[in-house]
Amino acid sequence: MDSLLAFNNWLNSIVWGPPFMVLLIGTGVYLTVRLGFFQFVKLGLSWRQSFGRFFKKTKEEEGGAISSFQAVSSAMAATIGVGNIAGVSTALALGGPGAVFWMWISALVGMATKFGEASLGVKYRKVDPETGEISGGVMYYIENGLGSGWKWLAVLYALLAGVAALGIGNMVQANTMAASLGQFGVPHWVTGVVAVVLVGIVILGGIKRIGQTAEKIVPFMAVVYIIGSLIIIFMNLGEVPGAFGAIFYHAFNPTAATGGFAGAAVAATVRFGIARGIFSNEAGLGAASIVHAQAKNSPTRQGMWGIWEVFIDTIVVCTMTALVVLVTGALWLEGPDGGGLTGGVLASTAFTRGLPGPGGVIVLIGLVLFSYTTMLTWSFYGEKSWEYIFGAKIVTPYRVIFLAFLLVGAIGGLELIWDIADTLNGLMAAPNLIALLVLAGVLVKEKNSYMQSPEAKQK
Repeated sequence: MDSLLAFNNWLNSIVWGPPFMVLLIGTGVYLTVRLGFFQFVKLGLSWRQSFGRFFKKTKEEEGGAISSFQAVSSAMAATIGVGNIAGVSTALALGGPGAVFWMWISALVGMATKFGEASLGVKYRKVDPETGEISGGVMYYIENGLGSGWKWLAVLYALLAGVAALGIGNMVQANTMAASLGQFGVPHWVTGVVAVVLVGIVILGGIKRIGQTAEKIVPFMAVVYIIGSLIIIFMNLGEVPGAFGAIFYHAFNPTAATGGFAGAAVAATVRFGIARGIFSNEAGLGAASIVHAQAKNSPTRQGMWGIWEVFIDTIVVCTMTALVVLVTGALWLEGPDGGGLTGGVLASTAFTRGLPGPGGVIVLIGLVLFSYTTMLTWSFYGEKSWEYIFGAKIVTPYRVIFLAFLLVGAIGGLELIWDIADTLNGLMAAPNLIALLVLAGVLVKEKNSYMQSPEAKQK
């Protein structure tokens, strides 16, 4: 067991180390350039063809199982999770204020990456002629986009995604939920049993029920969290310029030890900022393409939803958490052991300091709902990944396994599996990044073709 743990730690240091993160960011930069900086110069167009469509009567396209909004809500259910609260707080605790800057950088280029994933997910999706069921995602755009000779890479991705879903998308989320409610005297096993029931009711209904649930919960939880954050920020408005100043200054300069903060070198600032940004918005991991492929939409227009998925997740929600932590001064506080606060404790402390009473409740609601919706979508990611390998017969058994792992995660066992799943989560990115780089020309053609349409030329 010790040797397995040592090997996983070694592999994890490579997977989430600087070279791999450079590859992740480099892919985003490459796609940004090849697409003509599309996510920036056509940001207005992408808004009009995504969220902006709510303000005018438009007809959904054919060919999908769920609406575009349900698809992006489901995708954001997976991305807006523990990473937006505990992940951002950890990046600040280990990398200092400058980590936020590098988190932004990962998001800005990640918008192009997620555009590519969503577009290719729709373009190469497969429709079962007998049942009409839709399947799509990285596995399908590797096999159908790169050719059958690359199927081994598609199978590898599917295998890794199915296992990672049980850890990062399940056990970690369940444990975070149980730990949050445990502060109020709720036994972990009670949280686990209730979560199994509530998650089971939704995932046993398939993607349509997941989409219907996500489109109701995700906007609500995001709005509540953002409003709570903005209240604290406005109550500490005088600290905001200093917070932004610290973010930009310490992005390129070491952060000195102050109070409970141990200090951080620039290398740590860059590393934790980029790593936590990727962990939050998942741009590069490719999992979101599985649910984007279900949308009733064209490839390029669905890709525009992907742009805003990353923007809202990281540029908006993650920034809210970071600013609350900075303007309340919670980053510099000492913990009970003499060290600095980190993770969910740091976020909870910051919100409680900024808004005594309601602040802690906002974090609690955020952690519980974020964890819940993340499990819903990752269950779908996992089952569709293994369905690609083993066929439709694996779907029901996988759902049962997923629920069993949820209960184990809530109780707090099998920590080694969490560590291994974290490594597998990172390894998922490699096959996806290869496909994105090779299929960049396809993305450019799809984008250029769409830009010639009357719809794209409308103001």
